[in-house]
Parts: sequence; C-alpha cells; structure tokens
Amino acid sequence: MKLSGTLRDLSGRLGHEFRDPSLLVRALTHGSRGGEADNQRLEFLGDRVLGLVVAEALLEADPGADEGRIAPRFNALVRRETCAEVARSVDLGAGLKLGRSEMIGGGRKKEALLADAMEAVIAAVYLDGGLEAARAVILGLWQDRIAAAPEDARDAKSALQEWAQARGLTPPDYVLIGREGPDHQPRFVIEARLSTGEAERAEGATKRAAEHAAAAALLGRLE
Repeated sequence: MKLSGTLRDLSGRLGHEFRDPSLLVRALTHGSRGGEADNQRLEFLGDRVLGLVVAEALLEADPGADEGRIAPRFNALVRRETCAEVARSVDLGAGLKLGRSEMIGGGRKKEALLADAMEAVIAAVYLDGGLEAARAVILGLWQDRIAAAPEDARDAKSALQEWAQARGLTPPDYVLIGREGPDHQPRFVIEARLSTGEAERAEGATKRAAEHAAAAALLGRLE
C-alpha cells in the first residue's frame, strides 16, 4: 500500500516513515466513514503510549519532584486540548478520512476528532516501529510543551471563578476578541472579564486554551 501525497507529507512532519502505511491510514479513519476499520482501538492504545512517554519525560526532567508536582503538569500535557494543538501543528486534519456528515460539519477542525486522531497516530507509530519510534515522535512534537509545562497547572478558569464567588461576584465572562492564522493553526484572543471591571487578554491555539491563559493572567494580577 502506498501513501497519498498528503499522507506522505504528514508522515514527514511526524518524523516517522511507516513500514506498514495501512496503520497510518487506519489511525486517520473516523467512525463516520462506516464500513471501514476506524481509529477507536488505536486511540485507546495511543492514549496509554502517550501517557507513558510523557510521564517518563517529566520524571527525567525533574528527578526530585514528587507526584503532587508532576501530576498537574502531566494532566496538562496529555489532555484533549493539548493533543488537538499538536495535531494542528502538523496539519493532521488534512489527512483525516471522514464521512460526509463530518466533512460538511467541519470535522477536520474539530478538537475532539483531532485529539483522538493524534492519539491513534501515536499508536500507529508504536505498532509500526515499537516504543522507541513512538517515543521519538512524541518527544519531537511535545518537547517544547514538556519543557514549558508550569508546575502549577491547576484549572485557572475554576480558580478564577472561585476567587470571584468568594467575594460575592458573578462568574467571569470570556469574550472572543479575535482569531488569526490559517485554519490548521489558528490563534484565538480571549479576554477574561470580572463584573468589577478587571480584565486580561491572552491567546491560544483553541478557545479553551486562550480562556485558561486569560484566566491565569487575570488571577496573577489579582493575587
């Protein structure tokens, strides 16, 4: 089986040449295709492989850290939003095989589909080349995020809401200020606002990421 030009390009961006190209094709096949082997089982496996490699990397980067310091960083790195951001960084959406309904509904840009496919692709690399191949791909795509993962990776939106409620204020508002960049690598600008007038803006690859960044920035000023 030969890969199409689009999938060959994707393979290059991943940094892995598939001996069995059908694994990559399956990893990119959504259940909406119907009648074809989809990526659900690969997604399940890829989630575990990603978790192992990220956990190892965090422990190696910070040998003295206890579980309480490692766990929030780990959760931030393997959550759906991060997987979708990584998927966008390699334009994984261009290679997705979707059913007609998902195609019409903009499935190539959906966070959930991108995150699931990213995990499935990791599993495909693992099955094709083993753990070392999967580790190389994951670290190549996640290394900057691992290095930048904050020690305090708590849910900033929840923390800001708790701060407001403790002072008798209404929950914060999150306002979309702008969107820039191509479809496969968008940047959203969100402003977090309190009813008392305080506000901070931040940007992110998804609206959710930008909201969390804005909430964290506002919390930082308030605290």
